[in-house]
Amino acid sequence: MMVVTSYLALSAILFSIGLYGVLTKRNAVIVLFCIELMLNAANINFVAFSKFGLFPDLAGHIFTLFTITIAAAEAALGIAILIALYRHVETAEADQFKSLKG
Repeated sequence: MMVVTSYLALSAILFSIGLYGVLTKRNAVIVLFCIELMLNAANINFVAFSKFGLFPDLAGHIFTLFTITIAAAEAALGIAILIALYRHVETAEADQFKSLKG
């Protein structure tokens, strides 16, 4: 039987990998993937605390479904913006996008 600490450890590892990717990678697509990884780590926490909490119920599962929906919309919108920026700047490097100011 799994205990809550194993879920929390997995979530912490996934979140750390995602945070490392967001802070170190320059490619905007990789940064979006790392943000998705961080959101999935938060979803694991929601489900684990919903299952092993003081009052086990479906609230964490339902909140996770909303988070997954928002993450899918964020990914679709982010990729659409990146495609538009790539057509304008012709690069996917995040540090090149700041030249679009003004």
